[in-house]
Amino acid sequence: MTPRQEPSGAAVRAEKLDFAYPGGPGMRFELSAAAGDIVALMGPSGSGKSTLLNLIAGFERPDSGRVTIGNDDVTALPPHRRPVSMVFQENNLFAHLTVAQNVGLGRSPSLRLTAGDRAAVGEALARTGLSGKEGRLPNALSGGERQRVALARVLVRRRPVLLLDEPFASLGPALRDEMLDLITDLHGEQGMTVLMATHDPRDAERLSRTLVFLESGTVAAVGSTRDFLSGGKSPAFDRYLGARR
Repeated sequence: MTPRQEPSGAAVRAEKLDFAYPGGPGMRFELSAAAGDIVALMGPSGSGKSTLLNLIAGFERPDSGRVTIGNDDVTALPPHRRPVSMVFQENNLFAHLTVAQNVGLGRSPSLRLTAGDRAAVGEALARTGLSGKEGRLPNALSGGERQRVALARVLVRRRPVLLLDEPFASLGPALRDEMLDLITDLHGEQGMTVLMATHDPRDAERLSRTLVFLESGTVAAVGSTRDFLSGGKSPAFDRYLGARR
């Protein structure tokens, strides 16, 4: 991929974000991610990783507090107006649209694409190894190929923030490594800020610089990924890792 000339990420801040699902326990998030950083969100199931990402993306609305991206308060903005791309575990593709159309949605929700848009879609498909598969439907693709389509859509969107909600959890080790390498290349080109929810410390070690440990609906500890994985940074995190081994 083409080397990026300058960082294009944006700082992300969750400030006193209070949220609760109906009948569920209250959560409160305080988080600051520097522009261009790659942050791994780790913690037990139910600790709030996906909820925090959904609050940043706008798919959930906080009961109080605010979300800022760069210098802008985006708390009241709907998801499509936030400078964010998000990739889910189920890759969020439309089954009735072709590969090229699914990627083209990143440029135009109505798929009214200019010549420049179509050229960008073709380039993104080439960069993600999908050339020649433009006309296929998602059900004709492998799991890894579907995730590549989702990442190609990220490429054409060129948003300063990328949110990853365990998108590689169902992939085998070799394909998982391939996808992580693709994210690394994408970050190298665009310099976006990346927040990735994961249960796997190998994902965090391979990709992230900063690790955020969540527990019981709150940010329990923040530090360098290396320090966390070396042990001793957080006893609760060490217990969490030990429970997974």
